[in-house]
Amino acid sequence: MTHPIAPVRRLLACLILGLMVLQSPATAAPPWPAGTPQEEPTLAPVVKKALPAVVNISTIKQIEQAQHPLFQDPFFRHFFELPDLPPRRQNSLGSGVIIDAEKGYILTNHHVIAQADEVSVTLKDGRQFKARQVGSDPETDIAVLRIDASDLTELPLGEMDGLEVGDLVMAIGNPFGLGHTVTSGIVSALGRTGLGIEGYEDFIQTDASINPGNSGGALIDWQGRLVGLNTAIVGPSGGNVGIGFAIPVDMIKALSRQIIEHGQVRRGRLGVYIQDVTPRLAEALGLRQARGALIARVMPGSPAQKAGLKEGDVVISVQERTVEDAADLRNRIGLLPPGSRVRIGYLRDGETHSVRLSLGDAQDVVEAENGRWQHRALPGAWLAPIPGDHPLAGQVQGILVAGVEPGSPAAEAGLRRGDIIDQIQRTPVADRKEAVRILDAVRGDVLLRVLRGRSALFLVVRPGD
Repeated sequence: MTHPIAPVRRLLACLILGLMVLQSPATAAPPWPAGTPQEEPTLAPVVKKALPAVVNISTIKQIEQAQHPLFQDPFFRHFFELPDLPPRRQNSLGSGVIIDAEKGYILTNHHVIAQADEVSVTLKDGRQFKARQVGSDPETDIAVLRIDASDLTELPLGEMDGLEVGDLVMAIGNPFGLGHTVTSGIVSALGRTGLGIEGYEDFIQTDASINPGNSGGALIDWQGRLVGLNTAIVGPSGGNVGIGFAIPVDMIKALSRQIIEHGQVRRGRLGVYIQDVTPRLAEALGLRQARGALIARVMPGSPAQKAGLKEGDVVISVQERTVEDAADLRNRIGLLPPGSRVRIGYLRDGETHSVRLSLGDAQDVVEAENGRWQHRALPGAWLAPIPGDHPLAGQVQGILVAGVEPGSPAAEAGLRRGDIIDQIQRTPVADRKEAVRILDAVRGDVLLRVLRGRSALFLVVRPGD
């Protein structure tokens, strides 16, 4: 049996030993051999391997110079012999990431090279090349370039499954045109949506410093793998305040493959209008939690209708992965190509069901008879040229709303048959070509100015999935 005083004696012995160590001479030998350099914590080896795979991108755009309307009058110009003003050259800077060293493919942001007449790529070793635009996707802000060069270094692609909030990450790019620059931070959040930055959003949020010029640069993990494409910053002055966003690598893999193969992204289509499940809706529908995407309407003839999905169903999973909300479902479906076979899990009357279906093709423009057409950015609105018998024919320019499908986003926005759309996103439209060009670049909500009789009004259309 242990004596009660034994623990006290052991404690006193430990204290005396600790005091002896503290009072030992300062010249006591260190635990490593004299002259041996200590290893400092550093990420230099990782950065050294990654830097050659990140490039600087510069673009040149030819911008027509604005003139007073009087100077554009042919008679006035001829009378005063006014010369034509040459286009103004606009330069911009960004970043890119080499993802295929053998074929010279470079990943960047769509907004970095949008409408550029010339694109130049500068490597870490100082070599400069003219780049060819392979294709891009404005909805996710991803673009792919290609250069003819040898001895390139590519960045290995990471995985999102292992990435967690708090993980160490580094941003590499060309901020303010300074050249290759590395900043570090952590993953602040995952799956950021609803920011209104892109059409399809599933951002990685980081506090690694991201500034103008970093767009299209690499967000890498501590192993030197690409986990994101730096895209946007949130700050009152357009500079870094510790909140930056990057496109996740899973989205990069899926979309860059399509762009390289087809020059564009072909999106799958479920054919439903969806909304978030709010706590009140969850209570009214008898759901245990406010999660998933509520189907508000099923399009006739769509894959969803053929599979038996109905209004009031709540989609809770795609390919066995949980769906958090409407934006999450839209991202999952929109990143899959047409024809993909997917399993959809859903709730109906409190019971769980699942169904397999093939996704349709979410074309930008759908043609119909009599010159009518639809654009995916204005779902439910049939558009056409202004006919000669319209009361405003010859008096205004724009496109006619030839029909509106009941219950569609166009109908919910207040569009009516006979309306004339003369502005989209505050830009005047004279014909279909201009309207399609503007609508193709829209991300998220669409602002319209509509002429109705003798009045005009602004409407906002919110696209569904």
